[in-house]
Amino acid sequence: MKKLLLAAGLVAAYLFAASGAFAQTACKNRGELDVAYCDDNGDLVADLPKDPKKWKNPSTLVWAYTPVEDPAVYEKIFSPFTQHLAACTGKKVVFFQVQSNAAEIEAMRSGRLHVAGFSTGPTAFAVNVAGAIPFAVKGYEKDFQGYNLIVVVKASGPLHKLTDLKGKKVAHTAPSSNSGNMAPRALFPALGVTPDKDYTVVYAGKHDSAIVGVEKGDYDAATVASDVFERMARRGQIKESDFRVIYRSKKFPTSSFAYAHDLDPKLADKVLSCFYDYRFTPDMQKAFGGADRFFPINYKTTWEPVRQVAAAGGESFGKAAYIKETEREAAAKKK
Repeated sequence: MKKLLLAAGLVAAYLFAASGAFAQTACKNRGELDVAYCDDNGDLVADLPKDPKKWKNPSTLVWAYTPVEDPAVYEKIFSPFTQHLAACTGKKVVFFQVQSNAAEIEAMRSGRLHVAGFSTGPTAFAVNVAGAIPFAVKGYEKDFQGYNLIVVVKASGPLHKLTDLKGKKVAHTAPSSNSGNMAPRALFPALGVTPDKDYTVVYAGKHDSAIVGVEKGDYDAATVASDVFERMARRGQIKESDFRVIYRSKKFPTSSFAYAHDLDPKLADKVLSCFYDYRFTPDMQKAFGGADRFFPINYKTTWEPVRQVAAAGGESFGKAAYIKETEREAAAKKK
């Protein structure tokens, strides 16, 4: 755990130290992007470096998927796609198992990760801190797949509504998670219950851990993503009948797929076509609630509800907020 905290501290120190080096870079517009990036065209994501010498065209593409559950599960699920991506791009492709949102974001920021699936909240941090360019979410022919923030409790227990959580111990997943932390903090106060004030927040780390924790009685309730809950039920990891959903939010976009902003444009275009042309295998469709493809999205518009939730809760997705959340995530794992 000391190593985790040290790593978080080193990330923070590096990011702040790097600020001075990039602060003088000519940039007409930056928004919430770190000083290493620029957004002159106003699309809220990092522009391609102007110097072609800074474009990356690696012989091995490294990609990862958000650690909302056991990374090994997703390496297996995405195995057919990983093989397709290799054949499609003509490059060696490696799936990288990441253990936390912070680790995944840092891997892309440092250039060790070229393509990645980020969960909803961390997507915005990945955009601003790591220069990620979201281009797709899981979806169908005419629409993208979304999810709801849900609050689950034991079906056999006495909790039936949000205000019943007062005085209880509730699992949030990770500080940077949308459904697992930021959305409940933004939405619940207007519904009569304020996290940390009316109930005790305990960070479980992952959505599946929070759900299993409710099942085992470690937590009275958990704020999680509906798609994770539904996938666990389909796999037989949990029995849906053992739980009661006492709250369900409006639809949010599910995890995004993004590439690093400094990929060579020709490679980036090839990666996009490889994703968009692919159709999920039956096993992938089963795992992802019937979604059969990667649906094209635009970060500025598709992620607007997520940014609005953060703003309503007094949160942001800038570098300073990321450092704070990274430290909170490391501290939560220590407990």
